[in-house]
Amino acid sequence: MNLDQLRHYQSKLAFEMDSWDLHVAISNGEPFMVVDGRSEAAFAKEHIPGAISLPHRGISTLTTEALDKAKTYICYCDGIGCNASTKTALKLLTLGFKVRELIGGLDWWKRDGYQTAGSEGRAGTPVGCGC
Repeated sequence: MNLDQLRHYQSKLAFEMDSWDLHVAISNGEPFMVVDGRSEAAFAKEHIPGAISLPHRGISTLTTEALDKAKTYICYCDGIGCNASTKTALKLLTLGFKVRELIGGLDWWKRDGYQTAGSEGRAGTPVGCGC
């Protein structure tokens, strides 16, 4: 067994999650917060239900002072062509928060059939349905 490779895959699973993992975590009521690192306009248009809007460009000690550091923050953006989730996770991590990144972002969330909220939200598997 290659130990470097083992650590790599263990780290990926510790630092990332996919839309199925997130849906299960929401359904189980796990202590985390979903964070949309895109612009406020993109968030208003469509986002994961229950997420908060925290554009990565504005993250600071001031904009995060009301956030609970006991929770884990699941960061997402549009998808694989966008790195706002990585920037959001990195900034929150440097401010002392526990973070994970949602691989595939909003794109894969929708591809997996989950509902979205916002002015262009769409129907799908409800969040927190216990499915």
